[in-house]
Amino acid sequence: MTVLEYPTIKTERLLLRQFVDSDLENVYKGLSNPEIIKYYGVSYKTLEDTKAQMQFFADLVNEGTGIWWAVCSLDNKTFYGAGGLNSLSKEHKKAEIGFWLLKEFWGQGIMTEVMPIICHYGFDRLGLHRIEGLVESDNLNCKNAMKKLDFHHEGTMKDCEIKNGKFISLDIYAKIKND
Repeated sequence: MTVLEYPTIKTERLLLRQFVDSDLENVYKGLSNPEIIKYYGVSYKTLEDTKAQMQFFADLVNEGTGIWWAVCSLDNKTFYGAGGLNSLSKEHKKAEIGFWLLKEFWGQGIMTEVMPIICHYGFDRLGLHRIEGLVESDNLNCKNAMKKLDFHHEGTMKDCEIKNGKFISLDIYAKIKND
């Protein structure tokens, strides 16, 4: 179940590709925006700090713990956001799915197009049996997207993490390979 290559994936209108150094400003633009990171686990205050996220994307593949793609227009001229799999467990054949989009591309169906492709990659290429999504209970947009993508709500972990000094609850969604 090791990743042998970093595949480029194309749809009718989108390109999923490996991150490159020139993506740094777009990643910073996304992961420093309070509206985008409201429910995301990281936030960066400077371009320099954002290099840690770029290294995280590279380390996932190098360590065999996942894969994240830059999501772009088919001609690779417009950067939309990112999506992928992390917390990959080879032993348990599962991973966690995640994504974020720059605000100007919200509501255009980009992630509902990309997420099934990422799931198929996980199931077919990485040999996963289960893909999970952990969603903050207040994140209604993401919860609706998970339902639309046929992820099943399995329950809520109440007050399981502290974020900004307050307890938050996480809803668990999952998709099983042959469901």
